[in-house]
Amino acid sequence: MHWMYLFASLACLALAMVRTMPTFGVLVFLAGALGFMLAWILGWVSSRISSKSRDVSYIMSGDELKRLREQAQARKLSQTGQAAPGEHRGES
Repeated sequence: MHWMYLFASLACLALAMVRTMPTFGVLVFLAGALGFMLAWILGWVSSRISSKSRDVSYIMSGDELKRLREQAQARKLSQTGQAAPGEHRGES
């Protein structure tokens, strides 16, 4: 959609260069060309930013993150052979 603004800007610029146009008409078309050019730049930047953003559905909640940390901690402790925090080893 933002490409239409670029084409509209070029059309306004081309119409502003017509020799038989009065001065007020030239100024209106130049202002239109500037406005459409700014709209095109903003649309282009917006589409670039949105294409680089991640999908929100893949963001983990705090509970999921806490559960994964606890699992990683338990896996790490089981690999080293240590007891989990809060557990006492049965040593006599």
